[in-house]
Amino acid sequence: MSGIGRASALIGAGTIVSRLTGFLRGIVLVAVVGSVNSRAGDAFGTANQLPNNIYAIISTGLLTAVIVPQIVRAASHEDGGRAFISKVFTLGTVVLLGATALATLGAPWLVQLYAPGYTPEQLALTTAFAYWCLPQILFYGLYALVGEALNARRIYGPYTWAPIVNNVVSITGFLLFLALFGGPITDVDPWTPAMIAILAGTATFGIVVQAFILFFFWRRTGLHVRPDFGWRGVGLGQIGRLAGWTFLMVVAGQLAGLLQSRVLSDASGEGPAAAASGYAWLLFMLPYSIIVLSIGTPYFTQLSEHAHAGRDDDVRADIGRSIRTLGVFIVIATFALAAAAVPASRIFTNTASEAVQAAWVLLAFLVGLIPLAVLFVIQRTFYAYNDTRTPFFFTLLQCTIVVATALGSRALVDAQVVGLEYLAALVAIGQSVASIVQVLLATWLLERRIGGLRTGSWVLSLGRFVLAAIPAAVVGWLVFLWSGGPGGWTTSSQLLGAVGAAVIGVVAIAIYVGFLALLRAPELSVATGLVRRLLPGRR
Repeated sequence: MSGIGRASALIGAGTIVSRLTGFLRGIVLVAVVGSVNSRAGDAFGTANQLPNNIYAIISTGLLTAVIVPQIVRAASHEDGGRAFISKVFTLGTVVLLGATALATLGAPWLVQLYAPGYTPEQLALTTAFAYWCLPQILFYGLYALVGEALNARRIYGPYTWAPIVNNVVSITGFLLFLALFGGPITDVDPWTPAMIAILAGTATFGIVVQAFILFFFWRRTGLHVRPDFGWRGVGLGQIGRLAGWTFLMVVAGQLAGLLQSRVLSDASGEGPAAAASGYAWLLFMLPYSIIVLSIGTPYFTQLSEHAHAGRDDDVRADIGRSIRTLGVFIVIATFALAAAAVPASRIFTNTASEAVQAAWVLLAFLVGLIPLAVLFVIQRTFYAYNDTRTPFFFTLLQCTIVVATALGSRALVDAQVVGLEYLAALVAIGQSVASIVQVLLATWLLERRIGGLRTGSWVLSLGRFVLAAIPAAVVGWLVFLWSGGPGGWTTSSQLLGAVGAAVIGVVAIAIYVGFLALLRAPELSVATGLVRRLLPGRR
């Protein structure tokens, strides 16, 4: 196997194991704080999401746009990049320390900003969690800095596998919490400083370990880093040119997410809210991350090469081929997961009735999964032409719709048209509608730019996949009903929920493949060939 093949296999295996351990982490966390109707679960979910939100802005504005590319380029310097990387690491660390300190000091304000609908007691608990969680910003940044330096020296494994150690640490700490205090503890009142410290401290300690484990591999880079505050020439002046539109796009997304969080805070304790929405999104992103990112990325590499060479005809062919290939997989993933929505939701809930409530949120998100897969190809085509300005504008429209639909959902609840228990599902369907509009606009803009996309061809293919997936989903749903439905064995425990979802998924896929064969879909042979190459022992 070639060096690239070994690296790809190592990264692929690490990604799969990371996803699986991440799911196990979520299951244990639900046993600690619950998800649906859990004020404590929502408090922890909000607090633990804050460092991710803040880091996303820092990462895009400084790390991704300036520091990471400079680390890669520095490898060609006469000294191997030692002096330059010392400047870069010093700059990155100072920025991360400052952002972490400011965010931690502003924890009460941030919590109030993101969750105004929480009760005073719940706000206090969320703030206490946030004080423990916000230092994660620093260690997320260190993980990125060190990891990218390792990758630049072709040391790929540690960066991919370190998150697994984080998950193991978190699982261990959460199990310790269960052993000491039991669970799930969903109310706010029982929480003591010791309980808060163990739960939130464990979450942060996992990120600390994830970052520092990379330092054990630093010697292999051959670099000796020392503090260097002479930042001239590092590339700060390039922030506007390199990151401008992308940074604004991330900020717009974060503002839309902030509004969603504020709306969802009203539903805490009354139905699915922050925690349940987070787990539904985790389930939603599983097929996206496995299918779109793993299969779509090689297509994007080829598409980028053709774009840079000015071969627009090849780019158009790449777009259609990649959408059809992704579509074969993502369409059945959408419909199979929809059929298994209740058992799948049971994985991250503590009762069957909670699973039914959470399933509506998952179904609402799934409406946007196929459009999101298409958007992956369309948006990255703009990137291949070095155009980040256009994606900003169609993303800005998407964010505007997200905000409008979230506010509209809140208005429907206030008017008593729907109950609070459906607020999270309404917000999720708004997210999906926004994605649909976004991909329609993006496709139209790309058609105007390069023309000849032959949209009808790949839309027809997607329609054929949907035609085959509908009976597959129906049969999958019947399997769920024959297994007892919401009160059956597939919702009797988290483990059986996972087993039930897998059984439904396998049955749905089998029916889907059969119908594609009957329809003589040419993409089926491409998909089966791709699956064979991905199997162990295949090339």
